[in-house]
Amino acid sequence: MDLNLQFPAGWQNARDIKFAQGFTSPAPRDFVGFGPLTAPEALAVYNFTLEHNFSLILAYHTQGKEIYWQFQNYAPPESFYIGTQFADVSGYILADVPYNSSFAGYKDWFIQDYRRPGFTIEAGYGTNPLPISQFDEIYSDNIGILILGAVL
Repeated sequence: MDLNLQFPAGWQNARDIKFAQGFTSPAPRDFVGFGPLTAPEALAVYNFTLEHNFSLILAYHTQGKEIYWQFQNYAPPESFYIGTQFADVSGYILADVPYNSSFAGYKDWFIQDYRRPGFTIEAGYGTNPLPISQFDEIYSDNIGILILGAVL
């Protein structure tokens, strides 16, 4: 089950998209599961978030050296500014989420329910899983995002 397709933010839309792409049964990626928050790992992240008062969240993924900052063309007013700072310190591109990837993610749910900034950081580039040889570069690219995210 794809744990980032498990959150209650357009989950049915994600299901429809992934099923149309042929991801209709359990698989290592792109299977949305049988409902939102049915994976214990996703439920744990959800509950952890409910128990804290985060001012923003970072959801790390591995593909593309991009930063996604909106959910369905909605983002809190400060999101673009923060995302631009993250892009500046990382060298990553601040980008709009492709439609087929724009539902049921942790960032999507956080923005939808909390109306606070949420970001998906697509670290690295290549075939997943990314090779460990990219670790130093990914760390170097992202340390500024982690520091800024901690102080904002």
